[in-house]
Amino acid sequence: MAIILDGKSLSATLRIRLKKVLEEGRAAGKPLPFFVAMQVGDDLPSTVYIRAKEKACEEMGIGFRHHKLPAETSMEDLRRAVRDVNEDDSVHGLIVQSPLPGHLEEIEVQRMVSPLKDVDCFHPENVGLLYIGKPRFQPCTAAGVVELLLAYGVEPAGKRVVIIGRSVIVGRPLAVMMMLKARGGDATVTVCHSRTPDLPAVCREGDILIPAIGKAELIRGDWVKEGVVVVDVGINRLPDSSQKRGYRIVGDVAFTEVEPRSSAIAPVPGGVGPMTVAILMSNVMRAAGYDVNPAFEQ
Repeated sequence: MAIILDGKSLSATLRIRLKKVLEEGRAAGKPLPFFVAMQVGDDLPSTVYIRAKEKACEEMGIGFRHHKLPAETSMEDLRRAVRDVNEDDSVHGLIVQSPLPGHLEEIEVQRMVSPLKDVDCFHPENVGLLYIGKPRFQPCTAAGVVELLLAYGVEPAGKRVVIIGRSVIVGRPLAVMMMLKARGGDATVTVCHSRTPDLPAVCREGDILIPAIGKAELIRGDWVKEGVVVVDVGINRLPDSSQKRGYRIVGDVAFTEVEPRSSAIAPVPGGVGPMTVAILMSNVMRAAGYDVNPAFEQ
């Protein structure tokens, strides 16, 4: 029976630790960490994600504002809105929620956000700092994967890690983090994608397998070797008439097939997702001048 990598319970523990650091900092005169989530349009999944971030801020005592803009907002109007937040000293963290309407350029928008407030770690300056091993902030989902592994005693050092997906949000930053000569690093990393030949054979080489490609239940039982550690990052909807909402959430892994062959596995939901939010909260606190590193040491 595989060990379940329970991101939900670990995230709750980490938030308690972060809240303690925050309360001690406030008592010592540090500022109230404040986070702004900017949304262009009414994309429903984005609204759900932002609500989860708002709830986490409320629980921890971090200031929060959901800054909504109409879908037709021009690049210049968005630039002005971002500049206003950049120049507001009471705000420490800012994200512009993806996806954006088609007329807005994602990379250009990411460059608008001050690197000192870029708590998603998307600004080129912060990506560069991560690449050289001197990160200002941790990429939220990638760091969530690493912290989840370490919390359960899975040390990537010396392991063969196979990452499926090369996105700028997960695959690429996670590959960098796990290659670095640093905590949670020193792994031998293979990054797979849609052009990788014989993907199942490559997956079977992994001591640690991290699917982050967004294809429901792509990874089957015969794609993994016995004893593998699996951290499923995918979040997909499958139609399910038995559910009140008409669908169920699944990962990139066929859980019932892969779990019996695994030594440890992170489920979907309840694995990496809650960890992503916890890392975001730590980044907002770090941007406000709090030393949160000890909060993540086990």
